[in-house]
Amino acid sequence: MKMKNKYLLIISAVVLIAVMLQACGTDSDPVDLNIEAMTAGGIDLNSAQSPDGVPVDATIEITFNSNVNAATATSGNISLIQDYNNQDIPLQITASGQTITIAPEGDLGSGALYQLSLGAGLLNEDDQPLATTSRSFTTAGTFSPSGIIAHWTFEDTPDDITGDWPASAEVDMTYAASRNSDAGLAATFNGNTSIIEIPNADQLIETEDFTISFWLKTESEGHVNETGDPTGHFVMGLGAFNGIQFEVFGGYDGAKFANQYDFGDGTSGAEDMWFPAEATDANTGGWQGWDFARSLTRDQMIDLLQDNWLHITFTYDSAERKATLYYDSEMMKSFDFDLWPEGDAKRGVTGLTYAGQEPDVVNELAFGFVQSRAGTMWDNEPWGGYDFPTAQHFKGQLDDIKIYHKVLSETEIQLMYESEN
Repeated sequence: MKMKNKYLLIISAVVLIAVMLQACGTDSDPVDLNIEAMTAGGIDLNSAQSPDGVPVDATIEITFNSNVNAATATSGNISLIQDYNNQDIPLQITASGQTITIAPEGDLGSGALYQLSLGAGLLNEDDQPLATTSRSFTTAGTFSPSGIIAHWTFEDTPDDITGDWPASAEVDMTYAASRNSDAGLAATFNGNTSIIEIPNADQLIETEDFTISFWLKTESEGHVNETGDPTGHFVMGLGAFNGIQFEVFGGYDGAKFANQYDFGDGTSGAEDMWFPAEATDANTGGWQGWDFARSLTRDQMIDLLQDNWLHITFTYDSAERKATLYYDSEMMKSFDFDLWPEGDAKRGVTGLTYAGQEPDVVNELAFGFVQSRAGTMWDNEPWGGYDFPTAQHFKGQLDDIKIYHKVLSETEIQLMYESEN
């Protein structure tokens, strides 16, 4: 009996020691690094479904089960990639305890897909790695590339949604249904007096690289000059050709931008992006600087410009010294200042600029006319004076005017058009 008790004591002691050793081993073993929660702007990224509607200014927060080794929370182990062009988004990354906070250095593009990747080089304080992990999400809204300078959506207001370009004046404007239900409202111009004026607008166009994009619908019925004949539309202008202007011809058989360019030698001058029906380029008998022109028949051009919604984009690339015009995301015409004659000042163009002088023109961007009401240029011309109701006031609708100080790619322009159409 004593022997039996002795054996029981020995077995109990062995079991107790084993339990104690196991417990000690558990306490000292490294803890694996695992994700417990992940959000972007409060939206869960740690679910089976890739979320959409993530705010463009969202901060990403990741909570782990153990403290993160802050020295490994770097861009080498954490990346955010813009899907459509594989662009690596610059990030500010901070780690504190069990949390990593990831803040893009600027707003993301809207309506775009992003891929967040966490590499195995991300460690906790026990030097245990995270299994390579990725999450995707789509930002809110229709597609717009990042870096937008101004955006007028005209949802019952003439002010742009960035808050940086409020209108100083709004005359006889109404806001009505736009091209589709998702687009909401559009600014509607009566063709006689309607105008929106944006002050200090030189800052919008004085840049090396430039893109402007907008939706346009003209209204031809009753839009006539002083003799009762159809007249053109001065859709917008910053001191006319002293800054930037866009107009549709009276016969709806063409349109043009007229922009002011900095020649890089202290001087500047205007150049037209003239796009009529049956356009020509250097290969088809046109000007040597026009390197591409899509030749549309007059009827095709009228179908685009008369009484129909049209998406218009104009870009200027300072590195290439090249301007390009797109309709409904398709390239229509381009010119290259490097193809101008030797010795021409325009071969030294560095970007767009504003060269207006008061009282001739005033530094205000006008939607609905070629310049703001304060300018005196063409005041006495029945086709160009604001006070003439039969001048070339714009009659129709404008929507989603966007300005960038960079060149949008053909892919970005196409995605924007398809998203907004």
